[in-house]
Amino acid sequence: MRFLSALILAAAFAAMATAHFVYVVPAKDGKTVQVVMSENLDPDDNVTMDKVNGLKLTARLEDGKEVPVTHKAGPHALTADVPAHAKLLHGTVIYGMLSRKDAKPALLVYHPKAILDGCDQKTATVGEKAALEIVPVTAAGKTSFHVHGAGKPVADVELSVLLPDGKATKLKTDKDGKTEPVTGAGRYGIWARHIEPKAGEHDGKKYEEVRHYATLVVDLK
Repeated sequence: MRFLSALILAAAFAAMATAHFVYVVPAKDGKTVQVVMSENLDPDDNVTMDKVNGLKLTARLEDGKEVPVTHKAGPHALTADVPAHAKLLHGTVIYGMLSRKDAKPALLVYHPKAILDGCDQKTATVGEKAALEIVPVTAAGKTSFHVHGAGKPVADVELSVLLPDGKATKLKTDKDGKTEPVTGAGRYGIWARHIEPKAGEHDGKKYEEVRHYATLVVDLK
């Protein structure tokens, strides 16, 4: 029995380790971005971008206006130029269906976001039109991450956080949809999942729920 339990745990950790998510990753100069489907913020040479090419990417400018961003497809990443005066990049892509014997048939939807230098909290918040998003909120030198669904806080959501030192940790939102703060400076990559109990049909296949995955890439000072 102990051996079986160990196998189950090992399989669970292996599944977590190989999980891939859609991240929008700004270059150091902030002039271009890469969109990757990866365990981390680097392109994965074993993953193609075919299912991510439909990403609709938008830039929010410092005056609040939004403009579409055209990306170019590559074998393992999408690339795009960042419009002048952009402070936020956000997007949505329907990835496809999840069909497994151990889970309800589900539609997978990714909501990647990247915050550029000088972006304030208001500009960093997509709001009601975002099915799921992560918003960093900084106070007294500490930053917590707030999870919103359609503009409302989402409680009890687990966030997986890639830390600036290359390590990873997990945080969880409280009843107000916010996590405990982090304190280290550098680049963070975060993802969170929220399941919407909504049935529908995609490409002729029926699903019973929608699995929303929000990601965030942000440089904290």
